[in-house]
Formats: sequence, C-alpha cells, structure tokens
Amino acid sequence: MYADDETIRRILRDGGDTWAVVGLSGNRSRAAYRVAEVLQRFGKRVVPVHPKAEPVHGEEGYASLADIPFPVDVVDVFVNSDLAGAVADEAVAAGAKAVWFQLGVIDAEAYDRTRAAGLDMVMDRCPAIEIPALAA
Repeated sequence: MYADDETIRRILRDGGDTWAVVGLSGNRSRAAYRVAEVLQRFGKRVVPVHPKAEPVHGEEGYASLADIPFPVDVVDVFVNSDLAGAVADEAVAAGAKAVWFQLGVIDAEAYDRTRAAGLDMVMDRCPAIEIPALAA
C-alpha cells in the first residue's frame, strides 16, 4: 500500500548513491547493520546516523541528519514508528530525494507529508529484500 514497484525501483536505481541510515550503530546484531552491508554491496554510500555518532562500515557517523555536511539522497529509517515522522520531516528539511521506512516502521501521516513535499517514499519495506528483485 505504501510502496509501489516503480517507486522502489526509482529509489534503488535512480535515487542517488548516498543513503543516511538513521538508527545505524556498530551493533552487529541489529537489522540496520546488516541492511547497511547490503546497501554497500549494491554500491550505495551508507552514512550512519545515531546519537552515538560512531563510525560504521568505514563511514563517519553523525548524531543527526542536520549534522551531515554533504547532500544525502535517501534517508533510510530504522527507528520506532512514533519517532519516524520527525525523521521524515528532517529528511525533507535536509533536501533528501527520498525516505524509506523499514519493515514495521509505519506513520501514514508522515508518508503523506513527505509525498506532499515532493519526495519519493516507501514505508514498511526493506531495501535488502527489494534489491534482489531488481534483477528479476
């Protein structure tokens, strides 16, 4: 419902190569860590965004989207649904081209606001699952 195949394809293929992954830390047991690895293998630059601002996967970390000193194409959101809307609003303010809410991250109002601002958006899906489908 919140992700059509064309939007997914457009974000993954044409949406740009710099992905800010909000919620990405050095914790190897977290889904964000593993999904970031898949994104890197797919040729994306992964920028960790987490209060700890620690480096992950060879990239410097930042405490917030506003702290990133270069343009970000896609904001991939790994936070609880009740926090995700604020992250989507920050992505719009930061000039991102797209927002991706991970599996289980759902905020219909944030989806509508983000789309109304002109950004592509996917919600309740995982790029690590969608990437293999691009080859099909």
